[in-house]
Amino acid sequence: MKQRLITGIVAGALFLGLCFLGGWPYQLLLIGMALVGYYEFVKMTGTATFGGTAVLGYVSILCFMIPWDLLGVQKFLSWEQGVWLLLLLFLLVTVFSKNKLDIKITALMFTGIVYIGMGFSYMATARAAGDGHGLFWTLLLLCCIWGSDAGAYFVGRSLGKNKLWPAISPNKTIEGALGGVFISAVISVAFALFVPDLLGIGRALLIGMSCAVLGQLGDLVQSAYKRVYGIKDSGSLLPGHGGILDRCDSWIIVFPFVHIVMLMPYI
Repeated sequence: MKQRLITGIVAGALFLGLCFLGGWPYQLLLIGMALVGYYEFVKMTGTATFGGTAVLGYVSILCFMIPWDLLGVQKFLSWEQGVWLLLLLFLLVTVFSKNKLDIKITALMFTGIVYIGMGFSYMATARAAGDGHGLFWTLLLLCCIWGSDAGAYFVGRSLGKNKLWPAISPNKTIEGALGGVFISAVISVAFALFVPDLLGIGRALLIGMSCAVLGQLGDLVQSAYKRVYGIKDSGSLLPGHGGILDRCDSWIIVFPFVHIVMLMPYI
């Protein structure tokens, strides 16, 4: 617990400090986290971490994450075009390797790129929000996610009786999940009351509940992957906490979701 606490304080201070700075420092941090997360994903699946498909994955992650606007370069491909071309490349890998790298492996690698690359990319998008309030939106989503985690843990420990999804995560309870949704909604409403010109109560509730529900589902997704491969943590970068994917599994689901369904007012 001591190690976990120290790691949490140091890593949290570094992350939030760079988040407050924004710009290149925060962008480089997210790029590093995305690359490490993809490394953990590849290693978890048992694929060579620096084999051909993995290297293609790292390059693809960089393409997702490079802040073209900060470089003054206009994007030459849309999201849809980029994802389709990436899919084509991975399909061709199976052909040119003569099925030494079969469709199961390349499909996994492709899934990891979209899952991790788009997740961290949308975190960068939130911080660079076009309305100039990127820090507010980023902190709103992060606080809702963290509040949901805390609410689910403490409510689950004190009131939890009914298992939520024992086949994937045996310790989670329905009561804890509902507690997480409630705490996240309270936090989002508090943000709305603090800056009413930016966020209305109704939209705040939708964002808060979405963060809690999608965040908990993101955690279950990661638990499902780890259960399939028989591992406890995705990595060991953060002593006492596991790897990047262990800590960011909710983030990389929530940030894309709230943007894609257009819950963020600045879209």
